[in-house]
Amino acid sequence: MALLAIGLIVGALAFVLDPVRAGFSYLLGFFFVLTIGVGALFIIALEYVAGADWSTPMRRVPEFLGSSVPFFLLLAVPLFFLMNDLYHWTHTAAVESDPILKGKEPYLNISFFIIRVVVIFVLWSAYYFFVVRNSRKQDETRDQKLTKKNIVLSAVFIPIFAITLTLAGIDWMMSLDAHWFSTIYGVYVFSGALLAGLAATTLAVVMLKERGYLHPRMHNDSLASLGGLLFAFINFWAYIAFSQFLLIWYANLPEETVWFIRRWEGAWSIITLVLIVVHFLVPYTMLVSAPSKKNPKRLKFAAVWILFAHLIDLYWLIMPEYHGEKSGFIYVLTEFGFPIAMIGGLVVLFYFNFNKHNAVPVGDPKLERGLMNRP
Repeated sequence: MALLAIGLIVGALAFVLDPVRAGFSYLLGFFFVLTIGVGALFIIALEYVAGADWSTPMRRVPEFLGSSVPFFLLLAVPLFFLMNDLYHWTHTAAVESDPILKGKEPYLNISFFIIRVVVIFVLWSAYYFFVVRNSRKQDETRDQKLTKKNIVLSAVFIPIFAITLTLAGIDWMMSLDAHWFSTIYGVYVFSGALLAGLAATTLAVVMLKERGYLHPRMHNDSLASLGGLLFAFINFWAYIAFSQFLLIWYANLPEETVWFIRRWEGAWSIITLVLIVVHFLVPYTMLVSAPSKKNPKRLKFAAVWILFAHLIDLYWLIMPEYHGEKSGFIYVLTEFGFPIAMIGGLVVLFYFNFNKHNAVPVGDPKLERGLMNRP
């Protein structure tokens, strides 16, 4: 609750000082916590489809994290009112005088934007509702058919998720500069979301296990799979990030390079270099050895670090598109008010679900195999 209150106070101050900058800050917090939630949903789907028995004892953690997703349709409403401040393509005069924006108008228009957002959140929320309902119902009925239903739901959801998250990334972030485009941007957003959801899941699993809230027979070796996935997707993010840069650098087209040039000017060049270090080199070093992947303290620290790096990554994607003239430490400080508030809201929602529902899916037929599994 403290994080939520502090974040809201700082966010309110941001709107007083600079409403446009505050709008970008809200988008930053919105997309940061959203990627954690939808990343958790994808982890649930992936584990069902892959038949990952090792994940069964800890599956309630991504379920609790994913509970935030349905609320984001409400949290998107303020952004609808801020669109004129955030998106240049919402200005009629600008569209009429710009042939590029005019050509993109059938896709980039306010009505279609809102329709896409609503449809995307309905699809994500529907998956969360049905798969979690079946999972919780199984605690009471022990019905194995519910697992099969969730496998089918997850198999259908994965391609839908890939398409909808790509559209969400393009709509919310890439269209901040409607002249720029990248065909790999959707994969970049996907890699960040999956890594964020995985890091949040790992952090929560380790903390709950340390406090004895998960199954008593769950051993540290079970953490090795989480550590291995974290390490794998750190490399995946780096590969996609480098691929996007390499393709644009090699083509050397002004309409594409301008996006990177903006992030290589002034203080942004420092953040660009810092991002490479904090989002790849440091977590890679932390998790490269086999013992580190199942060390609870190392995993907990790595998960927090990766979430911090993901926030810096989104800051690097979003904030250079803010073109206000006001600057100073107090303005930069207020940019993190809404991210802090939304993190606080996620923590409150997580503990609400944790206190209301079983922390372990006791009715899942794969639970026993998951407890015996040793990577």
